[in-house]
Amino acid sequence: MSRVAIVTGASSGIGAATARRLASEGFHVLAAARRTDRLAQLIAEITADGGAATAVSCDVTSDESVAALARAAQQAPGPVTLLVNNAGGARGMDPVEAGAVGDWQWMYDVNVLGTLRVTQALLPALESSGAGTIVIVSSTAGFTVYEGGGGYTAAKHAQTAIAGTLRLELCGRPVRVIEIDPGMVKTDEFALIRFGGDADRAQAVYAGVAEPLLAEDVADCIAWCATRPQHVNVDRLVVRPLAQAAQHKVHRASGV
Repeated sequence: MSRVAIVTGASSGIGAATARRLASEGFHVLAAARRTDRLAQLIAEITADGGAATAVSCDVTSDESVAALARAAQQAPGPVTLLVNNAGGARGMDPVEAGAVGDWQWMYDVNVLGTLRVTQALLPALESSGAGTIVIVSSTAGFTVYEGGGGYTAAKHAQTAIAGTLRLELCGRPVRVIEIDPGMVKTDEFALIRFGGDADRAQAVYAGVAEPLLAEDVADCIAWCATRPQHVNVDRLVVRPLAQAAQHKVHRASGV
């Protein structure tokens, strides 16, 4: 009987990389996201590589959609032992005084309330497995603020608070809570979405940085934490590229 892992936001970036990596570790992956066309492609790739995965259409901002994900988990070919709350994102780089309420609301709904909805829906299955793990993909923005990042850092601080609170509340029950906090990660979509599709602004984020993290680097961290012996809880793993010493300290090639 397969162990089952659920990954939200699995249609691209860190989520897709995590789904691939967990499948290679022997999990049957329920890959959840809104874009079913991309999920179909991901499932085909995983299957071609000898892994097992199922696509589940899911919008983490919808109670009904998350309930459907929980029902799909009940039909999975084994116990649900791992949940990776990865769905999230950023919109805008406006200062607080000019920040769009709609952008802030979207970031809170996806990053924070999405994590809450999915965790609540899947916690019974994780606990009944006897060896559950919840991974929350937050960010270094979950403990550091920066100009223009008020909405995103507020959401990620809240997501970090969920992880810490949940770990306290589940103490004594067979479910681990692990927080992954990446720094600069270059993916196809994160910065592009943040800047409303402005490719030049998105590319400027990584200008002069020889080797930002890739989605596969973060997936590697998630898989390592999730496959430790069950009595080992990695509370928080902070990972940055070598070029990034802190949120505001990034080495860029001279002239950039």
